[in-house]
Amino acid sequence: MKYAEFLGQVQARARLGNEEAAVRATRATLQTLAERIFGKEAEHLAAQLPSEIGRFLTENPHKEKLSLDDFFHKVHEREGQGVDFPEAIYHARVVLEVLREAVSPGEIDHVLDQLPEEFDQLVEAGSQGDLDLPRRSKR
Repeated sequence: MKYAEFLGQVQARARLGNEEAAVRATRATLQTLAERIFGKEAEHLAAQLPSEIGRFLTENPHKEKLSLDDFFHKVHEREGQGVDFPEAIYHARVVLEVLREAVSPGEIDHVLDQLPEEFDQLVEAGSQGDLDLPRRSKR
């Protein structure tokens, strides 16, 4: 999948007003995902994406064990003002849905192998499926 196609899919599915918003949602989600996966997995995932998107997975070497709730809160924080918590969750779901379509199934399996089971529902549900969302909207 090419850069413009990836962002176009994120923008359309998340109903974002412009490409800049799609970039923000993609960056926030992938940077947070990269913090949660270890070893060379972020690099392997990035290698299957356009370089402009793959860099979001490799530009921050910081690693942290995040729960799904923490993951959503970090994505929300990174997306910035003007995006409320439920929107940030939806954007993350859309980005991961497009990511799942853009890379090989084996690569997604490798990523999921590194994540707690609670992340499986996030990746497998996509943007439209059922998901047990965090109940609180602020820390």
